[in-house]
Amino acid sequence: MKQQTKGIVAEVLALATPVAEELGYTIWDVEYEKIGAEYHLTITIDSEAGIGIEDCEKMSRAIDPVLDEHDPIKEEYHLDVSSPGIERVIKNDFHLSKCIGERVIARLFAPIEGQKAIVGTLKSYDGEQIVLETDKEIAIARKAIAKMNIYFEF
Repeated sequence: MKQQTKGIVAEVLALATPVAEELGYTIWDVEYEKIGAEYHLTITIDSEAGIGIEDCEKMSRAIDPVLDEHDPIKEEYHLDVSSPGIERVIKNDFHLSKCIGERVIARLFAPIEGQKAIVGTLKSYDGEQIVLETDKEIAIARKAIAKMNIYFEF
């Protein structure tokens, strides 16, 4: 199922990207997962001006017929279009490039210097590691990061 899910995500990303760009959005993420007994396809969009509910509705209306025509998903599913939110998840190189200079929190699989979560400014990244500026620079292997997202103090 995992390989099938990756194929669906890649196909939906390829279909959704030109639709989003035509509307002035970028695709932040595509997820396809089973939640309870139901399948959900979530397309997360972003723009320089931010994303509101109207943007999500517009993208949903635009992508729905494209998905129906190409039929990348055989089972019944719910289509959700959303914004990445204020504490957006950072998963890949595209996300990292967009978040340079932002305060992030990196949750680690194992502690580094006694910490399992490190908050700092994302300074740089490459294929192997990211560098966070805290009171000092900390290089963290990307494979050591369980989850990373924008850090926002409420």
